Amino acid sequence: MRIGVDVGGTNTDAVLIDNRDVLGAVKRPTKANVEDGIVDAITALLAETCVERAQIRRVMIGTTHFTNAFVQARHLSKVFALRLSYPAGQDIPPFSAWPETMREAVEGGSYVAHGGYNFDGREISSLDEDEIRRVAGLIKDSGIAQVAISCVFSQLNSDHEHRAAQILRKLLPDVGISLSSELGRVGLLERENAAIMNGCLRPLAAQVDKAFQAALNRLGISAPFLVSQNDGTLMKSSHMRDYPVFTFAAGPTNSLRGAAWLTGLSETIVADIGGTTTDIGVLVNGFPRQSSKLVDVGGVYTNFRMPDILSIGLGGGSIVAKLGDMISIGPKSVGFELRKKAWIFGGNVLTASDIAVAGGAAKFGDEKKLGSLDRETVNTATIEIHRIIEEGIDRMKTSADKVPVVLVGGGSVLVSRTLNGVSKLFVPEHAECANAVGAAIGQVGGEVDKIFQFDGKDKQKVLDEAEQYARESSIAAGADPATVEIIDRDMIPIQYLPGNTMRVICRAVGDLSYEGPANA
Repeated sequence: MRIGVDVGGTNTDAVLIDNRDVLGAVKRPTKANVEDGIVDAITALLAETCVERAQIRRVMIGTTHFTNAFVQARHLSKVFALRLSYPAGQDIPPFSAWPETMREAVEGGSYVAHGGYNFDGREISSLDEDEIRRVAGLIKDSGIAQVAISCVFSQLNSDHEHRAAQILRKLLPDVGISLSSELGRVGLLERENAAIMNGCLRPLAAQVDKAFQAALNRLGISAPFLVSQNDGTLMKSSHMRDYPVFTFAAGPTNSLRGAAWLTGLSETIVADIGGTTTDIGVLVNGFPRQSSKLVDVGGVYTNFRMPDILSIGLGGGSIVAKLGDMISIGPKSVGFELRKKAWIFGGNVLTASDIAVAGGAAKFGDEKKLGSLDRETVNTATIEIHRIIEEGIDRMKTSADKVPVVLVGGGSVLVSRTLNGVSKLFVPEHAECANAVGAAIGQVGGEVDKIFQFDGKDKQKVLDEAEQYARESSIAAGADPATVEIIDRDMIPIQYLPGNTMRVICRAVGDLSYEGPANA
């Protein structure tokens, strides 16, 4: 048996799963202290299912903590950015394109040192180890405890990054180090941003890790826990402490994975309708389609892996406003105050939930409080709700053909008819807690995303090595070796690089191994 928990900004959802059966699901308000919210949700879940704590083998947790912290520029740590590129790469120093509020919260100094590679693999300049030692002195004097190291074309060769990190770790053993080659993809500035973002969140990750463990200790659950990543797989808590950015967008990812598990569909579009937004994504082989674009997080562009998700401002708490003869819905929302402000709960704000209840699509709250709501407003607003969702689905489709769509999330009650462009609409049982289901059924993955020059090399041998590395990474992360399989392998030619250069992407996943500790 395993418990899946999704800690959202409004609610903390928890489900208990035994093999293929959902034994129970609960939804509780998220608390300012994350530990309290998890304890409340799991306590209610165990009371509902009457399951003994000793029967729980694993707890899987998805969280929006790190995304919210970065976007709001709260609880972030200062980071020193070391770029290896001199004499190139000086015109646009680190942090240049960051919004001012973000720079104030994160910037802890920067230095452009010798090192880096040209597009053909030749060194721009040799790594100056004495220079790195001098930089270590600057970092020590500044009191900064996090360092982000980036290097030109480190996706082609990461040796300079690793050697610089080795020197700094020896001289500054208490400083955390994030390497751009382990986080981002092609593009120096965006990859550098990924390393900086990761560094500024690492101290918070240590606090969140302690809060999760403290919650389980209070509950008397001895089972280890794992954390959801944004590619639909799980990671150990030690991995979360080192790479917190890999949790970004894990919530929508869990919803997509939960939708696949609840319906048995592996190729479909999923719309997760929450209280404030609707997140629409595409399932490919049962996992979210990955974004190939730069990702804007809090005004900072980065290129680490992220699911291809379209977020639109429509949810159960979206505010409905009359504009003459027109009806406007969202993007403003009452959010977690729905049970205070919506008409059906005695409030004075007309929301999308009120429209759903008035139209007969949902039954909650007090329908009698909608007596003054005229039928024309209900009909017009209902049409507008469906139009917004249809438009979002259309934007995620790759052809004009009709496609199956799965609706999940508490706001799925907003949809009361088949949508245009949709071949079949699925609303599975436990759809309102699909995010927690996705966390609970998460597999363990390993990935290779690297640039290779194939001139003079056996291409098949390189691909076999990439596959083997992905498999080993998956097993090291906690996968059962007998279940590991390659789910994605792609070679993308890079035309502007010489030497028959290709970007090789290889992903492996396997079922979670229940042997040994998972979160050591």
